[in-house]
Parts: sequence; structure tokens; C-alpha cells
Amino acid sequence: MNDFINNRKKIYWLSQFLGWGAYIFFNILVSISYEGYDWRRLLLFLYIGVMGIGFTHVFRLIIVNKKWISQSLKQLIPKVIFSNIFIALVIVTISFIILYTTNIYKWENFRFVVFAINMFNFTVILLLWSFIYFAIHYFENYKTSEIERLIWEAAVKDFELKTLKSQLNPHFMFNALNSIRALIEENPERAKNSITQLSNIFRYSLRIERTETVPLEDEIKTVIDYLSLEQVRFEERLNFNVYVAPEAKNIEIPPMMVQTLVENGIKHGVSKIPEGGKISLEASVSNNQLIISIRNSGTVKEADILHSKGYGISNTRQRLNLLYGESGSFIIKNDNGFVLTEIIIPIGGTKNEGSMLFIVGK
Repeated sequence: MNDFINNRKKIYWLSQFLGWGAYIFFNILVSISYEGYDWRRLLLFLYIGVMGIGFTHVFRLIIVNKKWISQSLKQLIPKVIFSNIFIALVIVTISFIILYTTNIYKWENFRFVVFAINMFNFTVILLLWSFIYFAIHYFENYKTSEIERLIWEAAVKDFELKTLKSQLNPHFMFNALNSIRALIEENPERAKNSITQLSNIFRYSLRIERTETVPLEDEIKTVIDYLSLEQVRFEERLNFNVYVAPEAKNIEIPPMMVQTLVENGIKHGVSKIPEGGKISLEASVSNNQLIISIRNSGTVKEADILHSKGYGISNTRQRLNLLYGESGSFIIKNDNGFVLTEIIIPIGGTKNEGSMLFIVGK
């Protein structure tokens, strides 16, 4: 990153010197051709070139500090035009003062029309400089946004494929179907419910291929179906409870994010404890942020957190960063015999209607 910034600075200064150098050289040639050699006039053009570099550099700093690049054309165009006219006025005024005080030209020969023509010419040059500067930056920003868009699309597609593979992996399907098969004679009604829950998971997995976010309530329904199916397999070894505050249920979140973390909580936590354990999920709203907390029995090693092993750490962090930047966060840590996973998502617009969702599985 530092090399990229340094290269940009080198290119900028090289362009400044080459551009204004060409301007000085052209004016010196014209001056010698029409008015002969005069070292004072040549020095004046050199001075004008130096002023051009200085004033345009200051102008660039103003553009950067005031963040003109991010402004609309309606806001930007008047600012650029007036700034260039002002810079041209200052440079041409100083140049004429030098010309007439050093007797290169006589004051009695001063003509305002000549001053105005020089003002116009220098304003055009500065406008050309501004056009090139903004064009380069807009082109760079366009390329950057295109790259970010492609990275995002690739990440989304990659996640969707991984999600479908995980959701429909043979081990889960095999375990779920075996559990349902054992229930058919023992508890036909529960077997029917389990088949419905399994079909709901299939339907949800297929639906998320066509969307970037889903209401939290939809995600939670899939999580509950998943936990209910796992409870058939683990029986009394698995207890779970889910609580979602009413103002949180319609907030949009990335699909399968919560489901992935709950699944990992069982796979890496509860399933490894002989006597089983508990998993709980809570979603609430605070300070215009959605806070999702998942606790599962077990422990997580610090090395696994740092190296993103298990628990969907790398995947979750990457998706939160792509969608929300620094506004979203992800935490995982040991907490009194449990592994606490917490996701914080900034809230856009939500509909806070309906009753509280509160489910307990035992």
C-alpha cells in the first residue's frame, strides 16, 4: 500500500514538471521567435512555470482536504471554475507587475485587453489541468469500485456455494434422515414435523441464491428448524433457546450467517461433550445496532480464533467487512464455560411491527 502511494506521488510530480516544463519551453520558443532573446523575459516564463506548479499543487491540496472528488458535478463545476479564474488572476497580475516594473514593457503601452486575453489563456490552461486531474481520479475510482464490486460478487458466489454445500452436506442429510426414520414408528407426528423442518431448510437454502440479505426472522426460523432436527439426533444431550427482540426481527442481515455460526457451535462445541450441552441465541437492538449473541457449551482455543479455524470466523469477518466496513464487528471468546460469538450490524431502515419471538427448546 505504501509503495502504491509513493508511486502515485512520483507520477504526480513527474506529470507536474513535464506539463509545466512543456508550457515554459513553448512560451520561450514563441517569445524568441517574435521578440528576440531577452533573459528577463525568459526568467519571467520560468517564474510563471514555477508559480503554476505551486498554485496547482496548493489547489490539489484543497481538492483533497475538502474532498471535492466525492462531490457531485453540480457542486464541483462552479468551485473549479471560480478557483481557476482566481488562480489565473493572481498569476497574470504578478506577471504583469514584473513585466512593467522591470521595464520589459512600458506602462504607457499597457492595454487591459491584453491583460484580459492573458487571463483567458491562463484560465483555459488551468481548466485543462483540472480536467485531466479529475478525469484521472474519476477513472481510478471507477476502476477501484469495479474491482471491489467484482471481489464482492466473487465472495458472495463463493459463500453461496459453500453455504449450499454445508447445508446440504451428506453427513447432515444422512444424520437427519436416519433420525427421522427412527421416529416414524416411535413418534409418527414428530417424524412428520421433522420432514417439514428439513424441507424448510432446503427451501431457504435455494431461496438465498437470489438475495444478498434476508430479514432476521427468516434466518431465525431456519436456525430453529436446524436445531430441532439436531435435537432429534442428540436427544437430551442438546438443549437450546432462541430469543429475538420484536424490534430486531425485520432487520436485514446476510443470509446463513447466523445459521453457519450455530451449526459450528454444535459441531465444535456441543457434539464434543459426552454429556451434551446447550446453545442459546439472542438478538437485540441497541444504539442503532443489531446485536446477535450466540453461546454454546465448550471452549475455543485462542490459536483457532487467530488462524480462523472452525466457527466460520474467516467467512463471517469477510462478509461483515464487505457489507458494513468498520461499522460491523465480530467477536468470539470463551465466557464462563461457554463460547460466546457476537455479531454487531449497523441498522438501516426496519419495520418494527408484530409480537416478540421467543422460543425455547428442551
